[in-house]
Amino acid sequence: MNDPYENSGDYSPSEPLQLSVPDGCGGKRLDQALAELLPQHSRNRLQGWIRDGLVEVDGDVVSEPKRKVLGGERLLLAVPDDAVTTELPEDIPLDIVFEDETLLVINKPAGLVVHPGSGNWSGTLMNALLHHVPGIAEVPRAGIVHRLDKDTSGLLVVAKTLEAQTDLVRQLQARTVKRQYLALAAGQIRRDSGVDSPIGRHPVNRIKMAVVPESRGGKPALTWYRRLELFPYCTLVECALETGRTHQIRVHMASIGHPLVGDPVYGKNDPRLPVFKRQALHATRLGLVHPLSGRQMQWEVPMPEDMRELLDTLRHG
Repeated sequence: MNDPYENSGDYSPSEPLQLSVPDGCGGKRLDQALAELLPQHSRNRLQGWIRDGLVEVDGDVVSEPKRKVLGGERLLLAVPDDAVTTELPEDIPLDIVFEDETLLVINKPAGLVVHPGSGNWSGTLMNALLHHVPGIAEVPRAGIVHRLDKDTSGLLVVAKTLEAQTDLVRQLQARTVKRQYLALAAGQIRRDSGVDSPIGRHPVNRIKMAVVPESRGGKPALTWYRRLELFPYCTLVECALETGRTHQIRVHMASIGHPLVGDPVYGKNDPRLPVFKRQALHATRLGLVHPLSGRQMQWEVPMPEDMRELLDTLRHG
């Protein structure tokens, strides 16, 4: 089966793992120091991550495993999701919108990480799913077929069986799964339009995503947006995904000069914008064909309280 995350929605790589080179590693190669810090990973795997630009040393991307370290350097490592080896059931409450023997539709709160990764080995949606549906451990990635960023709220579907997961992956690849998001974007958006620009890893900062030509590894990405409400320095929009790339809405809106309010990665520092502690993005509507019954189904959830309060402040000053 193809990777369930391909074409699957707005999701983020694992939060970067923050490490410090021990003084005792002074004079050693970078890959040797990482091997001491992360003994659960092979030296070859660590070397590959370094060469892929996934390691920063004191803020600079380093791609040479043999680079010497002095000791005390600050490291950032973007561990790929396929390196996760710990999956433990945890009794974490879930806001379940729909459930039957085939599907589980969840209203994910902001702050909940979907998949275990560096810095988030527990307390994730996957850990909660393994507790709520013990049999889901037999399904790859506990049935997760698309993700939302840690600080994006809203609807997410999970497959309880391998057959359902396979069907949903095919629907995602065929672009028949309908996903609408509510977002507060910086600046005034005067007309409805779309962004059709490929997305890939940022060529310098490998922890970020960016608009990247397909010739340099970017993958096709298309986002439609529609203006809902205009404020002096920002606009409430509805975004619809035709494809699902990492941080797609956040990257696309930033690329046209309208980054999301509160976005810590792609936003801009404008004192005229309202203060918000996360990217103002909510997956409000989800539609798909039920893998077992063949019925067209759709769910919708309102914005969470923090976004409602933000809009109330903008409307009433």
